[in-house]
Amino acid sequence: SGAIIIGFNSRPDVGARELQEITGVDIRYYSIIYQLLEDLEKAVTGLLEPEYVEVVDGHAEVRQVFRTRAGRIAGCYILDGTLTRNSTARVIRQGEVVHSSRISSLRRFQEDAREVNAGYECGIGVDGFETWQEGDVIEGFHSQRKS
Repeated sequence: SGAIIIGFNSRPDVGARELQEITGVDIRYYSIIYQLLEDLEKAVTGLLEPEYVEVVDGHAEVRQVFRTRAGRIAGCYILDGTLTRNSTARVIRQGEVVHSSRISSLRRFQEDAREVNAGYECGIGVDGFETWQEGDVIEGFHSQRKS
């Protein structure tokens, strides 16, 4: 299993030593409890990485596609939640994710917006994506450390 065997104030017998050499298992011996606890703490904090969960911020439906000097922009209606400029988003077409990157442009009435809430219309640009179709859904999300 790749585990480490820890011994405190002990030594292996002949059979255990032979098995250790054959399998290559790491066995560590301690005679001072503080050293054992310190090494265990280091091992546990190094091995246990934080878990992250994905939190959905909101959804927008593409109602119309506009051509601009910068490319194609999706004219959207925010269905629920809030979409924020520079947040991560995925484009969903007929239930399948077709692209995922960040929201590069968010505008309301020709003005840049930092965020747009549910019930409002806006223009959305997503990095590296211009093949919009009416009916596409943009899902904004972020990763959060699981507590």
